[in-house]
Amino acid sequence: MNSTPVSDALALRAKASAFDAQRGKLPVSQDPHRLPDSVAVARQISELGELITDLGDEVLFRAADPDREAHTARVITSFSAAVGPAGEAASALGAVAHQLSFLEQTEHLRDLPDARDAREAATRVMDDALGMADTALREAADSLHAASATVSPPSVRFHAARSRSTTAAPAAVPPPAGAPAAPDRIARSR
Repeated sequence: MNSTPVSDALALRAKASAFDAQRGKLPVSQDPHRLPDSVAVARQISELGELITDLGDEVLFRAADPDREAHTARVITSFSAAVGPAGEAASALGAVAHQLSFLEQTEHLRDLPDARDAREAATRVMDDALGMADTALREAADSLHAASATVSPPSVRFHAARSRSTTAAPAAVPPPAGAPAAPDRIARSR
C-alpha cells in the first residue's frame, strides 16, 4: 500500500464525508403522525455495517504495511476511533427498527389506553435513538475531518482562498459631529 500524508488525508476526508452522508439520511421525527420508513432504517443499518467494515479495512491495510510512514499511527488511531461512534449509530438505529416493529405489531390496538401509552413511549424512544445516532455520526465525521487536517494540513492556496472568503467588512465609522446622516441601508451578505 502506498501511504502518503495526502492519500491518507483524502481517505480520512472520504470516510468523514460518508458519515456526513449517513447523518443526512437519518429520518426526521418531527411529525408524530408520520413514522420513519422501516425499510430505509434497515438499509441505513446495513450501510453503517459496511462503513464499519471499511473502517476496519483501512486500519488493517495500514497496520499490515511493513513500510509504514511516520504519520500512519495517527491515521490508524483516527480510523479506529471512528468505529465506536459508527457502532453507536448502528445500535441506535437498531433501537428505532425495534420500536417500528413494535408499532407495526400493535397497530390494531392503538385505540386501547394501555396500548396508546406504550405506543407513545415507543415514539419517544425512537426520537431519543435518532438523536443519539445523529450525535454519534456527527462525532465520527468531525473527528475524521480534524484528523485529516493533522495528517496533511490544507495547502497554502486553500488557506489563502479561505481567508479571502471570510474577511470581515471594515467596521463602520460614525460620521463627524454635525455631518448629515446617511440614509438607512440594509447590508446584505452573500
